[in-house]
Order: sequence, then structure tokens, then C-alpha cells
Amino acid sequence: MSDAEFVHINDEECRRFQASAELAGRKWNAAILLAGARGARRFTEYRGLVDGISDRLLAARLKELEAEGLIARDVQPTTPVSVSYALTRSGRELISLLHPLVTWSRSRTDATPPVSVVSMSGPRE
Repeated sequence: MSDAEFVHINDEECRRFQASAELAGRKWNAAILLAGARGARRFTEYRGLVDGISDRLLAARLKELEAEGLIARDVQPTTPVSVSYALTRSGRELISLLHPLVTWSRSRTDATPPVSVVSMSGPRE
């Protein structure tokens, strides 16, 4: 990508990009989105997949990602109530954009270990 491709980016586009980058890069958001990449999950499944996040912060981040249209919350009126979260189309698009970053991060063997670890094989026992 050449510098010439960025010449036509106006201030509004720059602000939207900055807001989007901050949303995706906010602590835990990428890990939560990656955990949801394999389908709908319940709160406890996210908690098991996103190592180190507190229940309170996970609830806040899920609410934020839902408000941003990246995750959809589905409530089933069963007893007890069953709530699951799934990536929206926009959330899946963001994951596809983050995939090259995940691949790049795997090649950085000298990089600082991540703050959080997302297990893509399933929840911890």
C-alpha cells in the first residue's frame, strides 16, 4: 500500500478509523471477539476462554460490543433464562480483518507475552 492511497482520507474518516481501532484494541475486546468466532457462547464459556478477565469486566465488554453492533445477545425465556452471545455480521467482518494480525503475532516469537490468552480449543476445565 502506497502513501498515495492515504492522501484522500479526510478528517472524518480518520476520526472513524481511530474510534474503530480503539474499540478493537480496547483491553479484552479482541480476545472476546476471537472467543466468539466459533459460534454462540454463554457467559460462562466466554469466562473460560478469556483468561484473566473478571466477571464484571466481561459483562461490561459484552454490553459494549453489543451496543457497537459486534455481538448479538439472545435471551431464551426458559427456566432458568438462557442467554447466549454471538458475533454479528459486523463482528465477523472485524474478525476477518483481525486474522492477519493474529497470524502476524504468531511469527513474533520475541514479542512480549499477551496480557490475555484465548483458548480456541474450548473452555478450561
